[in-house]
Amino acid sequence: MAQDSKSEIKKYYLPEGLPAPRAARTGVDKEYWDATKRHELVVQKCNSCGAFQWGPEVLCHQCHSFEMGWQKVAGRGRLYSWVRCWNPVHPALKDACPYIVAVVELPDAGNIRMVGNLLGDPHQNPPFDSAVEAVFEDHPDATLVQWKVTAK
Repeated sequence: MAQDSKSEIKKYYLPEGLPAPRAARTGVDKEYWDATKRHELVVQKCNSCGAFQWGPEVLCHQCHSFEMGWQKVAGRGRLYSWVRCWNPVHPALKDACPYIVAVVELPDAGNIRMVGNLLGDPHQNPPFDSAVEAVFEDHPDATLVQWKVTAK
């Protein structure tokens, strides 16, 4: 648990102690991480052919153009797949299992897929194709994008 400037106690979905994500040395994903700090979700979009893609690359997966840009998206999607993780992949997760890792499809971004944690009961069994929305979790060094099932 961490305390902010108002002395409120914050609880993160996963425990503290995990390495903070950061932009790659090449800077190819810097705009993504900057946008998460603003609680915005952005994905790459080719300025030449208009194709969306994830993860960030220096060239378009569709037309091989180097003219890549960023597009703000709604942060709502569909649960494409998920897995319940029982084995810690990092020492900080030793007591955090199980947790759910989700693959989310974004219809307003060409149905690209992103991976993230699914918030809520780690024993839930959400149906595939459930509506989900992005939740921004602020940490001192980064803002993470998590997902939650919605009724929409």
